[in-house]
Amino acid sequence: MVTVAVDPAVADLIREGVRLVLAAPPEWARALDESVLQGTGMDAVAEDPELLDIALRTTAANIEHWAAANLAEPGVRVSVRTADDMEVFVRDLVRRGLDASTLDSFRTSQNVAWQLWMQICFTLTDDRDLLRRLLEVTSASIATYIDDTVRSLAEMIDVARAELAGDTHAQRRAAVALVLEGAPVSDARAHAQLGYRLDGPQLAAVISGGPRVPAERLESACEAIMQAGGITRRLVVLAGASQLWVWFPAVDLVLDEAARTYDDVRIAVGSPGEGREGFRRSHFQALTVHRILQRAGVDRTVAEYGEVRLIDAMSDDDEKVSGFVSATLGALLDAEPEVVECLRVWFAQRCNASAAAERLYTHRNTVVRRLAKAEELLPVPLADNAVAVAAALEVWHWRGSGA
Repeated sequence: MVTVAVDPAVADLIREGVRLVLAAPPEWARALDESVLQGTGMDAVAEDPELLDIALRTTAANIEHWAAANLAEPGVRVSVRTADDMEVFVRDLVRRGLDASTLDSFRTSQNVAWQLWMQICFTLTDDRDLLRRLLEVTSASIATYIDDTVRSLAEMIDVARAELAGDTHAQRRAAVALVLEGAPVSDARAHAQLGYRLDGPQLAAVISGGPRVPAERLESACEAIMQAGGITRRLVVLAGASQLWVWFPAVDLVLDEAARTYDDVRIAVGSPGEGREGFRRSHFQALTVHRILQRAGVDRTVAEYGEVRLIDAMSDDDEKVSGFVSATLGALLDAEPEVVECLRVWFAQRCNASAAAERLYTHRNTVVRRLAKAEELLPVPLADNAVAVAAALEVWHWRGSGA
């Protein structure tokens, strides 16, 4: 597209429309986010919260970039936005084995953005000729901007693929993917590609942080776990923007020190297993724990699969689980968090008030008062529904207020 002079009346309308874009209601942002996830290959991105966050922020930033350029110079050919988050997004797409087809998400979001933009345009003027020219100019501007952006990202993907061809993390990830998929890779070949044996005990972990937690800190947390448990070998794969997949030839891990020192890092651990099947099963369990920790929020950063096995067994249908928790706990869900947690810990301590008080660092009388308060709020007497209440409390604990 060659930028041409825009009629002043059309330019004024573009600026007015852009101001409305920049003040768009939240439901527009949600519609755009949903459109991004409809693109080809975006299922893999959606499974990585850090990578998904980058993808959604990139889309929002690209729209703001186009809007700012048209506010300053309506109808201009907008330059491709360059930023570190774009490079991170591209490199992690390539690490996941994805290619330029993933950029289809820019087309799906373009379609939704255009529909929303037309809604704005039809509120700006009743002059049909002016409206036609407004739509022509902005249609060409948006289409060209998306074309230029997709072309630039495709080139970045090609460069990243070339750079990562010798990346040991990328190579290990590809080899690990084959093992996890159950491909008939011999032990000798797997050992040669991974530098790690698949026989013997296997214990997997997912170590992750937010977008601002560097991979070096995750590696440091991994080293701390190894040092605490006297472990000398492990397999590490950089799996996302800020996520490590780790396997240890061990049956248990010492996590207390790492949890205290690296409170900005999530450590999700599977159950120990044996051999290739243990390698696979422990990893998928660790991924499950990781998802539960993410939902639980910042209060819980370390968990092992044994702690959340019940939650995993109940989590196939979120709506049903939420209904179960709401019906079972009733008004207790609106009580002070310490009352709910007191009842959960009391169950965990075999219904022993003194043991619960010690665990909660409080007085036994405080525990007794909180238990009495909880009993008052439950919709069904505790004596008649104890098993269901205990299960619902565990869901509440691990899934937070969104249970």
